[in-house]
Amino acid sequence: MGGNKTTPTLDGLQEKTASLWEVLLVSTKLGLTSFGGPTAHLGYFYNEYVRKRQWMDERSYADLVALCQFLPGPASSQVGIGIGVIRAGIIGGLIAWIGFTLPSVIALVLFAFLLKEYDISNAGWLNGLKIVAVTIVAHAILGMGQKLTPDKMRVTLAVLTATVALLWTAVYSQFVLILSAGLIGLWLYRKTSAPQVPDLVVPISRTVAVLCLTTFIGLFIALPILRQFTGIQWLSLFDYMYRSGSLVFGGGHVVLPLLEQELVPRGLLTKDDFLAGYGATQAVPGPLFTFAAYLGAITMGVSGAIVATIAIFLPAFLLIIGTLPFWSSLRKNQYMQAALIGINAAVVGILLAALYQPLWSTAVTTPADFSLVCILFIMLVFWKCPPWLIVITGIIGGTLIELL
Repeated sequence: MGGNKTTPTLDGLQEKTASLWEVLLVSTKLGLTSFGGPTAHLGYFYNEYVRKRQWMDERSYADLVALCQFLPGPASSQVGIGIGVIRAGIIGGLIAWIGFTLPSVIALVLFAFLLKEYDISNAGWLNGLKIVAVTIVAHAILGMGQKLTPDKMRVTLAVLTATVALLWTAVYSQFVLILSAGLIGLWLYRKTSAPQVPDLVVPISRTVAVLCLTTFIGLFIALPILRQFTGIQWLSLFDYMYRSGSLVFGGGHVVLPLLEQELVPRGLLTKDDFLAGYGATQAVPGPLFTFAAYLGAITMGVSGAIVATIAIFLPAFLLIIGTLPFWSSLRKNQYMQAALIGINAAVVGILLAALYQPLWSTAVTTPADFSLVCILFIMLVFWKCPPWLIVITGIIGGTLIELL
């Protein structure tokens, strides 16, 4: 009898190990090849996880994407974590995140050391990367605006959000704007009927989910207090990144103003170094939140990169695990969907504000810069050129502008 019990256990262990290796290999492949930002990542995930490997059905994938669009943090990374969790449990989610994130983290840490060692912050090709960032964000606004602000009320809400975000730059302004937009959406669209959706089967107990949500809130409250009382540098960096990852709706582009407010005014790095790193982030595959690895490496070296990367992604991990078991029932609530309509419009507004400050105001300072923006925008939007070609063209253009 003992042998009969042991054999299935060993088989089950081997099967789980094989699943974890499979998750690692597939997610690493995506981390090495997924260019183009969060929206493009979701397309890569769909082709790999749903169509090719059939790890999820299409409706369940759509449910997961909807949840991650609502939560703060990097939507594509959260989708990847969620798929890993559904495939191989919480460890599977962790491995899926590592595979998708690690390639770009390594690339950006190397770039940070290159920037520090050779003092290339004013190089023309780096200004080209800043202009690439302008183009990418402008394209993101165009796509998100068409989808998330299709009527005059939502357009108005987006513009008002952008105006307030530019004039009020407090640490918690973005959170207040998102909350206010959700309440406005609830008031304006509360009669919107909620669609019928199937349940999403997730191998996580509600007890574990509640523990993750409690940890998320506890860290959000405790970290600023610990930072004030201890003054430990790595703890301060962890707090800055964790808070940024907790308050950002809309993905990697929208985290830009929060990180800039947290780090540049405190003198941890210059605005030029900040924007150079953001431009370099566009040149590598994987999630845009790995920008934090560059910022951590600039401020504290390899240890800073590790701390910053873990801290900025930790809220996303805790939130996706904490909400997945409850999402199917919540999504059916018409009031939740009404609030989401307002929040999505505010995301467009925050992105619009980020396009102007600090991107446009810093990167586009001459007629030649503006001309390069126009060229890259046409290549990206109308010629449908791949992101890597946009990056190369931006680098070459920035170098030529410096030589003129």
